[in-house]
Amino acid sequence: MLAPARLPLLVMLVWVGVFTALRLGLALLVGTASVPLTLWPGIFAKGLMFDLAVAAIAAAPVFAYEAMLPNRWRHQAWHRVLRTVWLWFALLLMLFGAASEVTFWIEFSTRFNFIAVDYLIYTQEVIGNIRQSYPIPAIVLGLAALSALLTLFLRRPLRLVNEQTLSWRQRAVLWVAAVALPAASLLLTNVDQMQGLGNAYADELSGNGLFTLAAAMRRNELDYDKFYRTMPQDQADAILKAMDVERQPLSEAIHPPAGEDPADDPLPFKRRPKNVVLISVESLSAEFMDTYGSTKHLMPRLDALAREGMMFEHVYATGTRTVRGLESLSLGTPPVPGQAIVRRPNNEHLATLGEILKPQGVNSFFFYGGYGYFDNMNAYFDANGYKVVDRTDIPKASVVFENVWGVADEVLFGHAAKTLTAESASGKPFFAHIMTTSNHRPYTYPDGRIDIKSPGGRDGAVKYTDYAIGKFIDDARSQPWFKDTLFIIIADHCASVAGKSKLPVAGYHIPLIFYAPDMVEPSVYKSTVSQLDLAPTIVEMMGYSGDDHFFGRPFFETDENPNRAFISNYQELGYLRDDVLTVLMPKRKVLAYKVDPITLATTPTEVNERLMNEAIAYYQTASRAFKEGALKMEPAKTH
Repeated sequence: MLAPARLPLLVMLVWVGVFTALRLGLALLVGTASVPLTLWPGIFAKGLMFDLAVAAIAAAPVFAYEAMLPNRWRHQAWHRVLRTVWLWFALLLMLFGAASEVTFWIEFSTRFNFIAVDYLIYTQEVIGNIRQSYPIPAIVLGLAALSALLTLFLRRPLRLVNEQTLSWRQRAVLWVAAVALPAASLLLTNVDQMQGLGNAYADELSGNGLFTLAAAMRRNELDYDKFYRTMPQDQADAILKAMDVERQPLSEAIHPPAGEDPADDPLPFKRRPKNVVLISVESLSAEFMDTYGSTKHLMPRLDALAREGMMFEHVYATGTRTVRGLESLSLGTPPVPGQAIVRRPNNEHLATLGEILKPQGVNSFFFYGGYGYFDNMNAYFDANGYKVVDRTDIPKASVVFENVWGVADEVLFGHAAKTLTAESASGKPFFAHIMTTSNHRPYTYPDGRIDIKSPGGRDGAVKYTDYAIGKFIDDARSQPWFKDTLFIIIADHCASVAGKSKLPVAGYHIPLIFYAPDMVEPSVYKSTVSQLDLAPTIVEMMGYSGDDHFFGRPFFETDENPNRAFISNYQELGYLRDDVLTVLMPKRKVLAYKVDPITLATTPTEVNERLMNEAIAYYQTASRAFKEGALKMEPAKTH
């Protein structure tokens, strides 16, 4: 073998070995109950293909370096040292990447994806979160020692490489390898090849984290019309009209101006609320509450509020990230494929709650305990009719505790209460959206509040958030605006969406509570609704016009509720209706799953054409509406 080629080939072998060991470890972590052993051969066969592709791309610079290196340098002592240090550092980076994949899998049960891309952008929060969650110095030292052992193992190939003198023909062979290997890898492998094993865990395990990370960077936005099943827009508009979606048909491209069609549907309340406080709780799965079946008793305050107010049994988040929840709760639109609208350009003056309520005399606020530049939150809400209040606005003297993600929830709620009390003095109605942060790794919070010491893991963070919300409600009772205010508590998304299917329905089931003791009688709302239905419901409940700007439907309209929901994971777009989950996928693929109404478990079934067409109509129209400016308050372009 050509001696200089031994090193990159052995490095490739080491990379593939580490990737395979990582895959095995993750498979054992998931367990055979979720990934049957019968799927393992396919997982490791596909995995080897992706691993070789990544290793070939990574080794290409090594081949090129060996081809360019002057012969006189190969015998120099300084260069032998430099090559050894370089190899040690390269192996350290590889092992660190593998360790990062383990932590990412523990959190999200997937290979690197859009979330990892976001984490590369918001390094301050992410690095701080990692430092507060894991013993980083010990981990790095351990990986450095392991890298040194691997470098020692490769000492003989290194010595042979340093002793070899190359001819121009040998250099040409190395150049061919440097160019041909990555080209073949990119030509023969595609991230979509991960699919096909019939099990979401298996599909993810068969991939390679570096490969999926690169794919996520390329696919940060997906054009619906290019990748998904479509239909004529007038047909889609007709379907939406039949579903009682009151938006002006996109094919007409005309917006009804705000101020028309004031709310007139009767409400199951004693009176309409003057103010609304919407609390969106970080990562709050329904399963955390006893009200929804838990036996851990982690949320006694929210369980009490659910008993004393209106509890919604079947509510589903539209996505898996905070930005997706904020998009849904403010804009009331089905999730567009790719990145959430909150993170996209040209997202100003959309038909959000803030833009709709502001010209009707309602002051809207967005409160966040962290720095709102994260995920573009400040820019989005500020450009859409809200007054933004974030970590920079909270007096330092009031901050009893904070971590990398933000101030403790009790601090955020305390500042929000003071702000709203001052706002109520003007007599104007207000709408306040409060986004919590404490239910997030590293799961730290002030000591002495609950009976789980910080850091208390997910259970402790959930219980602390429950304490903070309860304290906020108690403090608000003494304020003059309390009796006229409806408190709405909902999650931005669930704590986890891991499952055997790409869109495990149970992973999107979130709590929703309406609490206003002077207005709302204790009751249970049993129909299935989506997170995106809340925005038009708020407009309707407050008695203002504009609910016909949204794709969602008010909960309490006199017409029959369609009992449908939308769930997504950036690429797969799900439509849940009649206990069937219809999933639109890239390459115009459509799948369907029967959903158990009790357990929410899914089993593959035949695609129902009616449900498929409804799903296409919603997602296609929402995607085109944003792309063409039809979600803005000003008139849109002609379709």
